Amino acid sequence: MRPDIREITARSVLSKSGIPGMKYCVNPYVGCSHGCRYCYATFMKRFTGHIEPWGSFVDVKINTPEVLRRQLKRAEKGTVMVSSVTDAYQPVEARYELTRTCLDILSLFKFPVSILTKSPLVLRDMDIISKLDDAEVGLTITTDDDRIRKIFEPFAPPVPARIDALKKLHNAGIHTYVFIGPLLPMNPESLAQQIRPHADSILIDRMNYLSKTEWLYKKNGLVKWLDTDFIDDIIARLGKNLSTKDISVIC
Repeated sequence: MRPDIREITARSVLSKSGIPGMKYCVNPYVGCSHGCRYCYATFMKRFTGHIEPWGSFVDVKINTPEVLRRQLKRAEKGTVMVSSVTDAYQPVEARYELTRTCLDILSLFKFPVSILTKSPLVLRDMDIISKLDDAEVGLTITTDDDRIRKIFEPFAPPVPARIDALKKLHNAGIHTYVFIGPLLPMNPESLAQQIRPHADSILIDRMNYLSKTEWLYKKNGLVKWLDTDFIDDIIARLGKNLSTKDISVIC
């Protein structure tokens, strides 16, 4: 599905963040073409006037670099998350390169950067990321099963492509982490084996938006994954098989 793309201007792009460890966030786009069924960021529609289904539109903040440069001149140093309510490396980034330009600017101002994405497009910017004084890149990898990915994250990059990107980033000496959030149906031993060699740390989060996804679990015969005790066991198995890693369970 091709999203409807609209160019807009923004008055501010460097926003205060409530995410632990992140002082700011930068979101060059509004909306996300990955169309993840569980996405919390659908609340953005309330502020943008969009009524289309989530995943079917992307607004491009075409003046992001200019505004970011202006805001950084006045900003107190702190870690900048790229991004918090969109994926800064969704397909539209290949055309507009706003994220790449933002990284260049953040490098000039020497701000720490934390990137979180589902996209191997992040590999394009390894030349900039590797030169940042303080940077980390996280890949959101929610399952080891690409059939599950197609159910919950229909237009997001395949799981093997994300794991391959994680490997290449790690091999390049870039600090990497994996965000297993939300934890989707999986084989925890298989996922742990695939990501363990390439991640410096792991964050695990539960499915916190069941009102959006309960019907998908039921439709696809995945009801056991709604059981809290079952999920606790999956998290324990992940932890056991990632025992040498820095692991945090968010909730």
